[in-house]
Amino acid sequence: MTVTKMSWRPQYRCSKFRNVYGKVASRENCYDCIPITKNVHDNHFCAVNPKFLAIVTESAGGGSFFVIPLHQTGRIEPNYPKVCGHQGTVLDIKWNPFIENIIASCSEDTSVRIWEIPDGGLKRNMTEAVLELYGHSRRVGLIEWHPTAINILFSAGYDYKILIWNLDVGEAVKMIDCHTDVILCMSFNTDGSLMATTCKDKKLRVLEPRSGRVLQETTCKNHKVTRVVFFGDMKRLLTTGVSKWNTRQIALWDQEDLSMPVTEEEIDGLSGLLFPFYDVDTHMLYLAGKGDGNIRYYEITAEKPYLTYLMEFRSPAPQKGLGVMPKHGLDVSACEIFRFYKLVTLKNQIEPISMIVPRRSENYQEDIYPMTSGTEPALSPDEWLRGVNKGPVLMSLKEGYRKENKAIYKAPVKEKKSLVVNGIDLLENVPPRTENELLRMFFKQQEEIRRLKEQLSQRDLLVRQLELELKNLRNSPKDS
Repeated sequence: MTVTKMSWRPQYRCSKFRNVYGKVASRENCYDCIPITKNVHDNHFCAVNPKFLAIVTESAGGGSFFVIPLHQTGRIEPNYPKVCGHQGTVLDIKWNPFIENIIASCSEDTSVRIWEIPDGGLKRNMTEAVLELYGHSRRVGLIEWHPTAINILFSAGYDYKILIWNLDVGEAVKMIDCHTDVILCMSFNTDGSLMATTCKDKKLRVLEPRSGRVLQETTCKNHKVTRVVFFGDMKRLLTTGVSKWNTRQIALWDQEDLSMPVTEEEIDGLSGLLFPFYDVDTHMLYLAGKGDGNIRYYEITAEKPYLTYLMEFRSPAPQKGLGVMPKHGLDVSACEIFRFYKLVTLKNQIEPISMIVPRRSENYQEDIYPMTSGTEPALSPDEWLRGVNKGPVLMSLKEGYRKENKAIYKAPVKEKKSLVVNGIDLLENVPPRTENELLRMFFKQQEEIRRLKEQLSQRDLLVRQLELELKNLRNSPKDS
């Protein structure tokens, strides 16, 4: 293992990505006046695809999020329609990678919900999901789609369990219960045959998702892990976390041997969480800190030094989270290789940031745009559940993004029946109310009691007035 400390001076090497720079969109191409959620949960609260931008918003009751057509930039009206069917705060949202109108959300109300967004965006508030999934006994903090199999969704709850949902039947088909604390992050390798997780129990795990079998596990003593990302098919993992000296740190691991990191590198002394983003096509790693405005980027190699620092994008505005555009939604004519959507809570603004390779030629740059993951699924849910593994179906970006996947999602008609996963009947075990939901119910009941008391007091006052008038009539002298 090697431990290095990042120098302030970039270590240049011969690389076509050495001069990559970040370009912030102009003000008219940003999204303004968006009430971004104030929730402190460590998620991005943003999801984007070539059609829509989704942002979790602040909501007085329950949970909600905006879904904005990507071209609809500028000021967003205060009464803009929302997706607002959850009874608790929305904690995570993710677009289906193969059906661009389908988005999944999870919430403090213990549910996972699937929504179908109309092509032109929302015209009114959407309260009815096409599918509601219950199985967790506590709030659900993370959701992830399988990278190659259509309609396979993973959800991680505060009950320390990961449920695997087959959306074709609308049921949980597997449960992974090897964790002993809250799951912080999930990441898949290229074909989805392996899953890596980080957990509050300070352990990094590599799992076989169908069986839930732990293939590799390590307790990180000197590196408190928070996030993990697979480096495609390089058989490497990268984790971000905090060192024993309370500095932000990244560590590179061999997925087949987690006994010791391949290398570790200290980043800085700030306290915000480090979000890692990996581009499998360019082998570039982006590190963005929650609460600061910088995005560092590195080039990844299979041999030493493994991580080569390239440059840093700097901005004075701190970021709460970042959405990432899929590769087929980028502008190849501008040599754009990555695009972030930065949540700036101080301005209530979503700011697109394009990472661009400077090139003079206007021709298609084939060396920076290899064949990339497309919108066609490689597997059906049944094929994946039977044990088949396939890499993603690749597409070329040479002619720009034109082909649209015609797949549609038809929600199953669910009947009341027993749903047993790993010997536990999930439908018989009704999820308990969350703390926020109990508080809302308590205040609602108190308000109802107060209203009834007011009605009773008004009725008593009216009765007393009538009794007094009747008494006066009885005591009054009769007309002569």
